[in-house]
Amino acid sequence: MTKVIADHIVINNSSPVEGHYFIKLLSPVEIPEINPGNFAEILVDNTPEVFLRRPFSILDVDYEKRWISFYVKVIGNGSKRLGYLNKGDKVNLIYPLGNSYSIPVNAKKVLIVMGGSGIAPFILLGKELIKRNVKVVFLLGGRSSKEILLTDEFSKYGEVMVMTEDGSAGEKGIVTDHSLFKSTFDFDLVYTCGPEPMMKAVADIAGKRGTACQASLENMMACGFGICLCCVTPTHEGNKRVCYEGPVFDVNYLKWQT
Repeated sequence: MTKVIADHIVINNSSPVEGHYFIKLLSPVEIPEINPGNFAEILVDNTPEVFLRRPFSILDVDYEKRWISFYVKVIGNGSKRLGYLNKGDKVNLIYPLGNSYSIPVNAKKVLIVMGGSGIAPFILLGKELIKRNVKVVFLLGGRSSKEILLTDEFSKYGEVMVMTEDGSAGEKGIVTDHSLFKSTFDFDLVYTCGPEPMMKAVADIAGKRGTACQASLENMMACGFGICLCCVTPTHEGNKRVCYEGPVFDVNYLKWQT
């Protein structure tokens, strides 16, 4: 897979809600093929306390106009600094990294469950699924309505359902309590990304229904190339590097403790 290592120019940095940013960057070169689930390592400049690049799933891409975008949820100093970027600033990226979600040739209907920063991989996946005439149901979970983002964009590719812990949007409760899971579960596949407890709960439900499930892990990644080994996760075939063998795994392959 062709990699890009280059300075990109900020086209836009918008913040619909405090602590959440959508950053669009112009590439100086032709953008290589990006698959749903691929990520980039972003250099955080001018911040003495941040030494390592930060990994972010690629939100969207326009090959003709040569822009690439990211969703950044502020968690620490690195992501906070990225929120300060202004139009015209330079940002150094390494991408595309990691593997991607796979789509079985016989898939007709899939469920995508996401929460927190886990919304990031699923615009690209939604685009790919609709090209293949796969019916998609998106289920977004969050603490409140302020954390429910991109619903208009997701609705271009499938039905959107929402769950919030405080009941300010959609149904009330944690995402795996949604009424969807209590009805006829006729999905060929479940995709998920978000907090690990949520993904484990989704994987457990899918397993009990006999449905395949793919999860994109959000382990800390310092290098993105499988060299530093800080992102290792245990699997039934030994320890695997999330940045290199992942970040997407079939959940049956993971050695998750329930």
